[in-house]
Amino acid sequence: MPRLTRRALLSAFVTLAARDACAAQSSTLLVSHPLAIQHNPGPGWPDRQQRLRALMNAFDEARFAGLARMTAPEAARADLLRAHKPQALAQLEQAAPREGRARVGDDLVMNDATWPAALRAAGGAVAAVDAVMGGGAKNAFVATRPPGHHARAGGPMGFCFLNNVAIAALHARGVCGAERVAIVDFDVHHGNGVQEIFWNDRHTLYCSTHQAPLYPGTGAVSETGAHDTIVNAPLRKGDGGPQFREALATRILPRLDAFAPDLILLCAGFDAHLHDPLGGLRFVEEDFRDVTLRVMEIAARRCRGRIVSLLEGGYAPDDLAASAVAHVGALMAA
Repeated sequence: MPRLTRRALLSAFVTLAARDACAAQSSTLLVSHPLAIQHNPGPGWPDRQQRLRALMNAFDEARFAGLARMTAPEAARADLLRAHKPQALAQLEQAAPREGRARVGDDLVMNDATWPAALRAAGGAVAAVDAVMGGGAKNAFVATRPPGHHARAGGPMGFCFLNNVAIAALHARGVCGAERVAIVDFDVHHGNGVQEIFWNDRHTLYCSTHQAPLYPGTGAVSETGAHDTIVNAPLRKGDGGPQFREALATRILPRLDAFAPDLILLCAGFDAHLHDPLGGLRFVEEDFRDVTLRVMEIAARRCRGRIVSLLEGGYAPDDLAASAVAHVGALMAA
């Protein structure tokens, strides 16, 4: 019998644990870790601890008793290196403080829990992919922080230290046998880090709706990638559900369907909500439920319903929780 590597053993354990849990309870897996709340950039910071507290309190309600639950493992270095340069990882490790806080950029602050939390956020994304690709869960929601879609191959950016969705996509292709992976991003901000990492990649489709102009200033319709696998559908300040659905129907969903992915990943940012302090779009909870159901229709047809959703933005805690409840409730209906 061949000797199993540590990664193979971990993947087998994660997949079997998720399969057992889901068989007994639900087709939807919730992945999180206590360190996600301990990441604390400081008073007044938008990505504050209350975000995840509100979210996890919502998932303690009786209607979510059927969720299978998993504690996020730490990401393996091999998974990180598929998306990030070694020197970028080394710089983050060296910058991580043992106590207090360290500012590592204009919009980047670390405390002693930040780097461990980032490793669990990336590891949770990988574990969710293992579970869904291995048949242990039909779909999954990874409720962790810090977020990830701004992080570049060469370094952190915009509250993001590791690009969780890119790490998940490359793991799905490199380890789980997926040939094509699609990423749909509905955060109010464009995922510049995801676009950069997959710009020259013909096997990963990146589709984004986002407000423009807005940070980080990327995401124009003309930005299509080296192989036409980047699809941007920018929205204007003040746009709401009708404009969002039109962008989905005319630009995003047809391309997603035609790409016929083996797995769909979602950058689930809820900062397009009308009450969010960092954006100017006017989405409500039903808009997040609607986009989830629309993507699920394509997933059911193209990839046996396989969806892994990763928490990104959303900075009004109560509205974040309500929006995520609508999103996960839709996933549970699969």
